[in-house]
Amino acid sequence: MSETLSIHPELGQEVAIGEIDHELHRLWEADDARTNASLINLAVYSEEPDCLVRNSQAVRELTREHACRALLIGIEDDAPETSIRAWITAHCHLRDGRKSVCCEQIAFHLAGRATGRLRNTVFAHLNSDLPLILWWQGELSPIFNERFYSLIDRFVFDSSDWSEPMPSLERILEANDSSSRLVVQDLSWTRCYQFRVSVASLFDDPVALASLDSVDSIRIVHHPKHRLTALQLLAWLANQAGWRDGLELGLADGRKDGFSFETEGGHTIEAVLVADSDAAALGLLEISAGDVRVEVSREAGSSHLMRTLRSPGHDFEAPGPADPDAPADLIGEQLSRGGRNTLYRKMLPRMLKLLER
Repeated sequence: MSETLSIHPELGQEVAIGEIDHELHRLWEADDARTNASLINLAVYSEEPDCLVRNSQAVRELTREHACRALLIGIEDDAPETSIRAWITAHCHLRDGRKSVCCEQIAFHLAGRATGRLRNTVFAHLNSDLPLILWWQGELSPIFNERFYSLIDRFVFDSSDWSEPMPSLERILEANDSSSRLVVQDLSWTRCYQFRVSVASLFDDPVALASLDSVDSIRIVHHPKHRLTALQLLAWLANQAGWRDGLELGLADGRKDGFSFETEGGHTIEAVLVADSDAAALGLLEISAGDVRVEVSREAGSSHLMRTLRSPGHDFEAPGPADPDAPADLIGEQLSRGGRNTLYRKMLPRMLKLLER
């Protein structure tokens, strides 16, 4: 891995750790046509091989819309030899066809026992005047502790990458509870944003709104990798509608999850989650209430979704934007929205109960 990084042009110039700031200064002096732009610190953490090159390419795209100082962190914890290496470069994009606006990038590779110096070595190169957004990739490891997350303003992760999401999400809940500064963002939650917006807009229709108390079934179709996104969407629906958890439904088909809820009036709602390898991350949300059906659907790979309301004498159908599929594009969407993400924090305990069942 180290030999490959030495010659990869994507990472730029390799520099000694103690010379990073000096070499960055020289980088900007070398070209008067460049303007250095930063609104945030964006750190990308991964323990996967070849992550630095892949993440540099992702950051290059992100900096088209989001000016930042980027820190790429590659960890090789089980390496037999201890080493810390660093590279610097700038991602530049033309503005008005004249002057290029550039964002700094520092890439770090920490191997062996050097991973214990992550906080003092890597985070020492943050732009101290700017907030830190950290994009964590892969399983949540022991490196995620109070000393680590106490420096972070927004912690972004993707629970769909985790083999055992329950304990990792519980750790993140504890971190969020113990830090008034930390905002957490799950890309699995971001993937259902446009579905949630679409459902809310459909229930603005008086016909759909009048049917809410008589909902009797819910069906969600999802890709097998994105079961947590489907569970989060279901937990959000139950919270927003004020439904209580009922009994788990026993389904023989291994591709299906069954749940039930109760309304305040004691009415039972059955919910089924169906895994489909040909579906988008979220392929379908169908809410039935007697002869009224509210539906949001998306074909795999499509850039839009369909919003549908069907009832006797009243039909409505309209397209809407779909959430992107690529994690880097989801990060870009989240950077554009910002916010404290209180709705996710409210939904998460309910989702964990569904996950446990």
